[in-house]
Amino acid sequence: MTAPHYIPIEEAIQLVQSGDHLYWPCVAASPQQLLRALVARGERNELHDVNMIHLHTEGYAGYAAPEHKDHFHLDAIFVGANSRAANDSGQADYIPVSLSDTGKMIRTGAQRVDGVLLMVSEPDEEGYVSLGTSVDCAWDAIAQARYVIAQVNSYMPYTYGDTRLPLSKITALTRFDEPLYAAGYPELTDVDRAIGRHAAELIEDGATLQMGIGRIPNAVMAILGDRKHLGIHSEMFSDGAIPLIESGVIDGSCKKIDIGKHVASFLKGSSDLYRYVHRNESVMVRDISYTNSPMVIAQNPNVIALNSAIQIDLTGQVCSDSFGSRIYSGSGGQLDFMLGAAYSEGGKPIIAMPSITGKGISKIVPQLTLGAGVVTPRTCVHWVITEQGRVNLFGKPIHERARMLISIAHPSVRQTLEQQAHVLGIF
Repeated sequence: MTAPHYIPIEEAIQLVQSGDHLYWPCVAASPQQLLRALVARGERNELHDVNMIHLHTEGYAGYAAPEHKDHFHLDAIFVGANSRAANDSGQADYIPVSLSDTGKMIRTGAQRVDGVLLMVSEPDEEGYVSLGTSVDCAWDAIAQARYVIAQVNSYMPYTYGDTRLPLSKITALTRFDEPLYAAGYPELTDVDRAIGRHAAELIEDGATLQMGIGRIPNAVMAILGDRKHLGIHSEMFSDGAIPLIESGVIDGSCKKIDIGKHVASFLKGSSDLYRYVHRNESVMVRDISYTNSPMVIAQNPNVIALNSAIQIDLTGQVCSDSFGSRIYSGSGGQLDFMLGAAYSEGGKPIIAMPSITGKGISKIVPQLTLGAGVVTPRTCVHWVITEQGRVNLFGKPIHERARMLISIAHPSVRQTLEQQAHVLGIF
């Protein structure tokens, strides 16, 4: 392979023109230095009306700062903490779409992509780089784009799956070495552990897991050490899976597809996770239209889909993307995996959450807050878990659902919920 030709970041970013629509991958794969160079062009008033789409990113997001409202506009597929204020102010917006459909959204032109910004691994001896920690919908974006700008970063792990990109597909190649964004791990609370115990009791030997990052998934993972032959097929996974893989608890041997492989579309965790997946052929980072397709998910037996909620009403409607009309996060892949697990032989779709917030507000409510988005409709909700217990709403009529949900609500609000259920005519 001939040596790759690198150009300065400031030169590479000149490919972006005013009015362009840009895409880049999510979480730790967000190309921090390319974005800084892009924002610097905005500060020099060289760019106007540049539109952006991406999933949840972490780290630098200067393009979402108020002073750049005339330079950059973000339409986020998932709203992260680094762009939430811009969304609140109207400088950014939110695209409600299940992650399984994000590639289709780009392929069909519902969202235009002119340029793709990437952060990639060191090139291999065959002239390929790896997309590393995130594929999400990169391939559909690359196929539509006029240009691809890639930042090579020696800290980006070389992963397998749908990750290998030939250098010939890259319009401008630059490099900047910097540690990837690393996620922190808050300590588990007694509530987390109680929810984790209730959820873990539903996980049998041979199950295939969809779990993300956070206290509740960590609480579940921490007590699965006595299980056998678990598998992973998820939109993401994190450090909590590593001890279970290394101990043999997770080996993927009971999966029907990708047998023996740990499958996700993006990775989020510590530097230990990124070192673990480097050149690890048991880890497959796949296109999100594959990982999140309910039809693909359902091919594995005993799928456990563990998701959370901001609110759930007494009929079973789940809001997980907003506080009323204020968008807080996104629909993500929740419905993808709730459906996939429901169609999986022996599968269990689970909504797990504390019964009450830190401010004492019940997450089980008579009706969703005005403007709240229904991410998972009541027709698709099965298991609901709080620290108070777990219930299975599948096949239950409204009045029975309400009584079951009240039974796992916080004791301080149960009487009020019963009274309001009567007012609403639920029972």
